[in-house]
Amino acid sequence: MIPYGRQEITESDIEAVKAILRSDFLTQGPAVPRFEEAVADYAGASHAVAANSATSALHLACRALGLGPGDWLWTSPITFVASANCALYCGARVDFVDIDPRTCNLSPLALEQKLEAAKKAGRLPKIVVPVHLCGQSCDMAAIHALSQRFGFRIIEDAAHAIGGRYRGEPVGNCRYSDIAVFSFHPVKIITTGEGGMALTNDAALAGKMALLRSHGITRDPVQMTHAPDGPWYYQQIDLGFNYRMTDIQAALGLSQMTRLEAYVTRRRELAARYDQLLRDLPLTLPWQDPDTHSAFHLYIVRLRLDEIRVSHKQAFESLRAQGIGVNLHYIPVYRHPYYQQLGVMEGELPVVEQYYREAISLPVYPLLSKDAQDKVINVLRNIVKT
Repeated sequence: MIPYGRQEITESDIEAVKAILRSDFLTQGPAVPRFEEAVADYAGASHAVAANSATSALHLACRALGLGPGDWLWTSPITFVASANCALYCGARVDFVDIDPRTCNLSPLALEQKLEAAKKAGRLPKIVVPVHLCGQSCDMAAIHALSQRFGFRIIEDAAHAIGGRYRGEPVGNCRYSDIAVFSFHPVKIITTGEGGMALTNDAALAGKMALLRSHGITRDPVQMTHAPDGPWYYQQIDLGFNYRMTDIQAALGLSQMTRLEAYVTRRRELAARYDQLLRDLPLTLPWQDPDTHSAFHLYIVRLRLDEIRVSHKQAFESLRAQGIGVNLHYIPVYRHPYYQQLGVMEGELPVVEQYYREAISLPVYPLLSKDAQDKVINVLRNIVKT
């Protein structure tokens, strides 16, 4: 089976992890700050806070921005459930915005229309979470302009997008957002096994997220409510979590960072080859906004169902049956039973529904060989041409 994505682990990665295993610190040592600094420097952000997953980083970001009961978070429904769950963890409520039919990212036009209606109803969101699907940035300048008009905060779900660029600058620099979050899951651009990171240019937000990721405990006398009892002293000053990244993970991440540019270049080469060899088929291929430079975590095609004789499900099953590990990113969040119990209704987001009827994620990862990609292309060609 050719998977839709997979990690590359090199001997240098293994040696980096072995060095930590032989060191004095497996966690809470120097490797995590070094990794944070490397990612912040690469992205052009002032601060970075590593966590044990991107889901944890999203939760920390929501808490740092004060999201709580009675508040609303809006996001795209074409995402992994973590983009919405982070609001529920805070006791807030979730709503969804329709997507752009070309980029499949959150639509600034749909967002503006929904904000206008919400303003009249007195139900504006506190936070909007644009999701950079496949590694292509949302139109962040437009979303930021709306935030200035309507008063919401922005968390970029950039889980797919480390190594991507928007208007010539790295995704994650937070020029148009309060916080941006990366993921380091094995199928992402680089990996730490599991892991995530929140970036920001606001020192107070970074400090709050760093406090919350480690139980809400501080050893800083300045933050304590009274003077320390002695050199052993620490205080819990907030209700935090154990969301820490280990030095083992950080060492792997630091090693992988040395190949980040090469990984993105390879993914873009594979995407360009798909573009060239699939262009004559009854498929809608990924459209790239000229303001963006996608990291191509995913390569998603959409079946033109009125031009082929197989259904979406039949095409998916045929690809899987012939050894192509395709996937579907994503089931709209509001379709999950848990969200349906919360009263989120289907049918209000027509572009999302059309996308879900058509989308298939093809294999794309740096180790994908020419022969393997040719197999994907030929199998898909035979299915849609049948």
